[in-house]
Amino acid sequence: MDRPNLPLNGLRAFEVAARQGSFTRAAIELRVTQAAVSQQISRLEDLLGVTLFTRTSNGLVLTDEGAALHPVLTRNFDEIGDVLDRFLDGRYRETLHLGVVTTFAAGWLVERLPAFVAGHPGISLRLFTNNNRVDIAKEGLHMAIRFGDGDWPGLIAVPLFEAPLSPLCAPELAARLRDPADLAGQTLFRSYRADEWAMWFAAADAACPDLQGPVFDSSVAMAELAAAGLGVALLPALMFRRQLSEGRLARPFAAEIATGRYWLTRPRNKPPSPAMRAVESWLVEESGRA
Repeated sequence: MDRPNLPLNGLRAFEVAARQGSFTRAAIELRVTQAAVSQQISRLEDLLGVTLFTRTSNGLVLTDEGAALHPVLTRNFDEIGDVLDRFLDGRYRETLHLGVVTTFAAGWLVERLPAFVAGHPGISLRLFTNNNRVDIAKEGLHMAIRFGDGDWPGLIAVPLFEAPLSPLCAPELAARLRDPADLAGQTLFRSYRADEWAMWFAAADAACPDLQGPVFDSSVAMAELAAAGLGVALLPALMFRRQLSEGRLARPFAAEIATGRYWLTRPRNKPPSPAMRAVESWLVEESGRA
């Protein structure tokens, strides 16, 4: 098809709907109505003479024709967007969207960003925090820092560093904890990884009590509640050095467990841009010092 005849609006609507798996979510991203998205895709299907989606109760499913078209559009729209981002402030700069688990951002990364900015004036690094559940493609990210074992399908994972977990609490409470068994009478805050406390008690050679404490998806929230004296949180002490040095938190026991590490991840099927390579090199170098 000749370039002047390319149905750009329909192609854009199709790419977003295929990526989001929903006309409703596509409409939100494109800032139009759901009906407008549906109409654009219907016109595209009429023009091409094929069906691009099968509508099911679970959402949109790409047909063979849609599956052939989608990755080509995604790759090219991403490349166009990347180049346009570099001109947003009137000069050529490369913008990089980095997803970061909140604990890592607050406890390690943000304080180091001024050094990165000073050393890389041609890169605009934008952070988007999450609770360790992130989809790079759907959220418009280039890379993401997350915690785990490094095994994420479709992603290249570069190891940064471990951050072992240990109990942290208010200093007043820590002074009353003489033995790991003393934790049995305390509120133990839990994360969505249900086996962490059991692993820690095993490492401390103590029996794990019946766990009844609230479950959180944010280590930062657990740390704030622990600092207020409302319970004990199992946290990566490395990420809360500031609170420990300021006396807001205390570490009553030396025992710790390693349940994973922080990783820098990026899509396997997309070549890294110069900014992505620069961020990776800088993070690996800085994490070596950690």
